[in-house]
Amino acid sequence: MTAATVSSGTRGGARGASGPAGGAVPRARRSRRRLLATSFTYAVLVVLALLYVYPFLIQVATSFKTDAEAAQNAISLIPQTWSTAAYERLFLRSDFPLWFRNSVIVTVVVTIGRVFINSLAGYALARLRFRGRGLVFAGLVAVMAVPNVVLLIPKFLVIKQVGIYNSFAGLIIPLLADAAGIFIMKNFFESIPPSVEEAARMDGAGTFRVFWSVVLPMARPALVTIVILSFQGSWNELSHFIVASQDPQLVTLTKGVAQLASGQLSQGTQYPLKLAAAAIMTIPVAVLFFLFQKRIMNQSAGAVKE
Repeated sequence: MTAATVSSGTRGGARGASGPAGGAVPRARRSRRRLLATSFTYAVLVVLALLYVYPFLIQVATSFKTDAEAAQNAISLIPQTWSTAAYERLFLRSDFPLWFRNSVIVTVVVTIGRVFINSLAGYALARLRFRGRGLVFAGLVAVMAVPNVVLLIPKFLVIKQVGIYNSFAGLIIPLLADAAGIFIMKNFFESIPPSVEEAARMDGAGTFRVFWSVVLPMARPALVTIVILSFQGSWNELSHFIVASQDPQLVTLTKGVAQLASGQLSQGTQYPLKLAAAAIMTIPVAVLFFLFQKRIMNQSAGAVKE
């Protein structure tokens, strides 16, 4: 009986010893497959990133080439002869500084105005109860569905009728509010618990005080989103500026670069000149995105954690 017990224990020990070894092999295979899948995914992402960034690198490199080299070898990333002639011509012998100044003025004012007006309108639609509230929201959604091209002629007629054509007011006022920004702020305000506002009202705060001091600081992620979208939208706006003004002193950067690409300042291709203007135009939006990217991520994480 003792021998049988010893024999049974030996067989059980053998099976127990072989069990982990047998399970380690499939586990190693799974780890290897997972590593291969992850490596393949990252390789695909790197290729897609290079395809996305490559045109921008060509743009920057070509802006430092001579006209002849840019026409002969347009896709090379390293200029054979480095030249800053395109940038010198833009800043010293063209209206590019004027275009840049006008774009900065319009973009800063429009961004501030959109953040304030969109947040006010979004809070009103989210919290205030008034007659026609549903109809206003339906109109807001309907405006979002209408292409901007359809509104160009009515916008031109309104600007002319009001008397703000060929002025900074005509460039700025029609852009001070947008339906998408109001929609974003409304949805975010609805996600804030009403109990926070009720506590402030019990302390004697009025509607605007509650909005400004209590609700708006809690909506920082949405405000950052509106700032980025407003800055990018107004900085890259073109169609509105075309119908709002014909004064050469009010030409913005997008309108000026578009005229430049059509051959306003030069004859021939002039690739370095055009791509230098386009490269400078992309810098403010890129800087704004990188400045606010970490803040968006942190604020969103905090909101999810709560």
